[in-house]
Amino acid sequence: MTQSTLALGVEAAAQAAFDAGIKGAFGYPGTPSTEGFEFAEALVKQDAGGGRVAHWAANEKVAYDLALGMSYAGHRSLVTMKHVGLNVAMDAYANSALTGVQGGLVLLVADDPGMHSSQNEQDSRRLAEFAWLPCLEPSTVQEAYDLTWRAFELSEALQVPVMLRLVTRLAHCRAPFLRRPVLAPTGVGLTPKARVQDWVLIPSNARRRYVDLLAKQPRLREAAATLNRIVPGTGRRGVALAGLGRAYFGQLVLEHPELAALPRLEVAAYPVDPELEQAFLGQVDEVLVFEEDYPVLEERLGLRGRARVRGRLDGAVPRTGELSPRILKDALGLATPEGKAAAGLELPVRAPRFCEGCGHVDAYEAIQEALRNVGAPEARVFGDIGCYTLAAQEPLAAIHAVVEMGASISMAVGAAFAGQTPSVAVIGDSTFAHSGLPALLTAAEARANVTVVVLDNRVVGMTGQQPSQALDQVERLVLGLGIPEADLQVLTPLPSRHGDNVAAMEAALRHAGPSVVVFRRECIQSLRRGVLKEHDREAREHAACSSCTPEVTR
Repeated sequence: MTQSTLALGVEAAAQAAFDAGIKGAFGYPGTPSTEGFEFAEALVKQDAGGGRVAHWAANEKVAYDLALGMSYAGHRSLVTMKHVGLNVAMDAYANSALTGVQGGLVLLVADDPGMHSSQNEQDSRRLAEFAWLPCLEPSTVQEAYDLTWRAFELSEALQVPVMLRLVTRLAHCRAPFLRRPVLAPTGVGLTPKARVQDWVLIPSNARRRYVDLLAKQPRLREAAATLNRIVPGTGRRGVALAGLGRAYFGQLVLEHPELAALPRLEVAAYPVDPELEQAFLGQVDEVLVFEEDYPVLEERLGLRGRARVRGRLDGAVPRTGELSPRILKDALGLATPEGKAAAGLELPVRAPRFCEGCGHVDAYEAIQEALRNVGAPEARVFGDIGCYTLAAQEPLAAIHAVVEMGASISMAVGAAFAGQTPSVAVIGDSTFAHSGLPALLTAAEARANVTVVVLDNRVVGMTGQQPSQALDQVERLVLGLGIPEADLQVLTPLPSRHGDNVAAMEAALRHAGPSVVVFRRECIQSLRRGVLKEHDREAREHAACSSCTPEVTR
């Protein structure tokens, strides 16, 4: 093994996937998973000619399907997403447990306890359990690397996808790690014809494959058992540690060496063997459970023995939010060392805000003035997921419902069906491609009285200005979904065009039926970084080429 440079936890996992010989990496941007794919993408670009690919997909389901197709073709693949992104990929993920895999398939999913940039505190371990699939949970950057390797090995040995679950603090923690020699992306060959029907989930095959998946569970528990352990100790009070709970406890032992004497159960892989849990509980009368962030292990232990199990369910650990060394100290009753007063500095809360010069602000101001002009200043506007969600805050307070990716259009159509008028949806160009297309198709087919506003900044702005899958294609998509050309307008959100934009919005709001307004101006940060410079140069060359047809010019 050789020493690597510093890297984030998600980057270490991506490096491990590359070193383990993946043929492809796929994903959709979502904090805190984004840097994992970007690191893999950079490695693939550096390995030009190595036969590897890295591709952002339109959404997480497409990304998962891309990885699954590569696995079926006999090659290792990595797919990355955040926890709520796994909801989008859930159909593919759960069904792939039945089909199984050929080349190793690892799902790197990054959860966000504390909701730093998410709608909920969903724990992906629950979804691994739901799908009857293994989940590996590292506690350090080194483990993020090592367990990714192990995940690929398990995936091919057990012929199932394997989840690698990180959380925000580990995903964005930076540390050095040791690497293994790099493997070339060598495939394991096509699936034998005898197994081809395993991937055809008609009911007769699916029933058989479900029985097969359940029959694999003892092997999955045996594989997980190699990564879980009981550390004997003294006394009848113990701790059960998973994920960052293991890392934080290890830090506390350095400060409080007496903690090393506590009996402990250390969990890095699921499903956990019930016999291991029962053996641990037989050594203690009380156990404190430290895990991030649902009481997954805590609930399991509570069913296994007579020991008193304490954690998030009884308030020994806060029910919401992230773990921290301070939380462990308080739960364990550790006093602050004399002379070291607990930190009491309260930093001021600074709410996120739009970047200076952001075109979304100009678009929202036009929308709000148009609503006032048509006599609907109190209209409820359905928003969506993206940096434009910041408009929910004062002073704009311009959107009034944000639920999940793509929901704005669907909710606006439902409200229009209920008689709300005007019914307005605001959605970004990347989110529109992600999951807004089916909703607009429904609006067009139903002739619903909605106004859909697409805020097109040409990139996935909130997660680092990745190029949008709908780059310069929004109008074509809208027209292709059945919106008449007369009911589509493309505007430039600039202060100098405010009057014209307000008038255009008023016309759309007064229109009886579905209408779409696209506000297009490149993200100010993307423009400064030159993210689309090469793309725009190529587009201009195509447009100037006399041999180009109108269908391929922009």
